[in-house]
Amino acid sequence: MSILPTLTLVLGGARSGKSSFAEQLCLDHCKVVNADKAVYVATAEAGDQEMQSRIALHRQRRGLAWHTIEEPLDLIGIITRQSNLHQPILIDCLTLWLSNLMQKDRSISQESDDLLKFFQDRTLPPVVMVSNEVGLGIVPDNQLARRFRDEAGQLNQKIAAVANRVVLMAAGLPLALKG
Repeated sequence: MSILPTLTLVLGGARSGKSSFAEQLCLDHCKVVNADKAVYVATAEAGDQEMQSRIALHRQRRGLAWHTIEEPLDLIGIITRQSNLHQPILIDCLTLWLSNLMQKDRSISQESDDLLKFFQDRTLPPVVMVSNEVGLGIVPDNQLARRFRDEAGQLNQKIAAVANRVVLMAAGLPLALKG
């Protein structure tokens, strides 16, 4: 067990174990610093029955060790409001946040630049961000999917550049890329 740095990025494909790994990082940190709970920022929105079921399963799996906040867009606001509690903050996930930004026709470059600047300008509790690595597959067959893949890759690169620690998950195994 160890104390988390200010910013950790956990990348991986679907069902790679990235969320479970990120959750364990936060829970281990809580044990080391005697924090009561970790903060779980869920960016998913339950747009249909299948997604509602997924969200319910995630909540059940996490249990009582978490204070869960559902926030699809305002990551800076959530981190700011939680930062004086000195609890680790898990953001799951950046790719859903990106999708939410695209659906609301928000400026992805501006939003991501604001998020990066936010981490550079202040002292924060440890933040662990989870993101999908979507660029390892075939080239998508439509413009929107290609744009999403490209934006996700650029966002991951930007966050990785400022993160203290970056881990790539594959088949449930962590591979340290940075830190």
